[in-house]
Amino acid sequence: MKPDLFKAPDYYNLDDLLSDEHKLVRGATRKWVKRSISPIIEDYAQHAKFPTETIKGLANIGAFGPYIPTEYGGAGLDQMAYGLIMQEIERGDSGIRSTASVQSSLVMYPIWKFGTEEQKQKYLHKLASGEWVGCFGLTEPDHGSNPGGMITHFKDKGDHYLLNGAKMWISNAPFAQVAIVWAKDENARIHGLIVERGMEGFSTPKTSNKWSLRASATGELIFDNVKVPKENILPNKSGLSAPLECLDSARYGIAWGVVGAAMDCYDTALRYSKERKQFGKPIAQFQLQQKKLAEMITEITKAQLLNWRLGMLKNDGKATSAQISMAKRNNVAMALEVARTSRQILGAMGISGEYSIMRHAMNLESVITYEGTHDIHLLITGLDVTGLNAFK
Repeated sequence: MKPDLFKAPDYYNLDDLLSDEHKLVRGATRKWVKRSISPIIEDYAQHAKFPTETIKGLANIGAFGPYIPTEYGGAGLDQMAYGLIMQEIERGDSGIRSTASVQSSLVMYPIWKFGTEEQKQKYLHKLASGEWVGCFGLTEPDHGSNPGGMITHFKDKGDHYLLNGAKMWISNAPFAQVAIVWAKDENARIHGLIVERGMEGFSTPKTSNKWSLRASATGELIFDNVKVPKENILPNKSGLSAPLECLDSARYGIAWGVVGAAMDCYDTALRYSKERKQFGKPIAQFQLQQKKLAEMITEITKAQLLNWRLGMLKNDGKATSAQISMAKRNNVAMALEVARTSRQILGAMGISGEYSIMRHAMNLESVITYEGTHDIHLLITGLDVTGLNAFK
């Protein structure tokens, strides 16, 4: 087993812009990744299994609901700290970051923002501690980029709601104890419902044969006349803007997370290029390899600066959905290109499980699609700058 020698690049001295608390949180997460993710992740990815033993560790480092108030079990940190935690976790693996991101932004966030006090007390502490893991049901077999077209629906049956429909490509679904499910009422208005494992008619078949996010558990959510107690509806926001607000928080975490994956690929390629010799000298001495390395660190630095500014805006409550979309789109595309370029520097060794690069590259092929595809985020920016809606 190779030691984790990762050294984070900081070409523009961005650490000078972080508080001591930010660096402490990041350092704790980085140490945990080196100790608990790096030694095991390649084996789990090769065998397409999720390392369930990491759930408690994620809870212990505050990765579940970092910005949720402490009164509800969260860490009470700011958005910059949340971003840095996601960056360090995805440096280990995108799938592990997905688990933390879904738990925080897509399960705990809507309960905290849209739920009743009773719902917050019942669910948030269990989710923050890792006792329970949650999932988020929005995407359907026939409705991905157009979630407003969903057909999952529920009817008012007096003392309960009757839920029918299906969701797919759901992270954490196979083992989640609770699901935040978005469905239409009888007036076609979208609402969030809290569905618990064990409710009759609710099943979560696992999605297999993935070439990407292999160390992440993905599944479907099937609702066959599921009786959902009326107290399980999220009452404080409805309509499509409710799940999209949750996605804003998750996309923000992704924008940070993928920079971690890019940093890991770059650091691996830089170290390898100094050690690998051809024609009597390290390959890092060749102009074409230096071009690759110089371009990668430039793009990583630009993404780091983008995240820092977005984090400041998020802390001030000024970050717009379009600004978050821009960062998600730019940074994922950057990370995927860095992974591909790093793979080239390693040559044939780049496809080996001895190094993390090919795993990152495969994972990022999913990240560039989920929670808003690359093209959809481009059109969100287009709408923002022109005022003209390309979706209609």
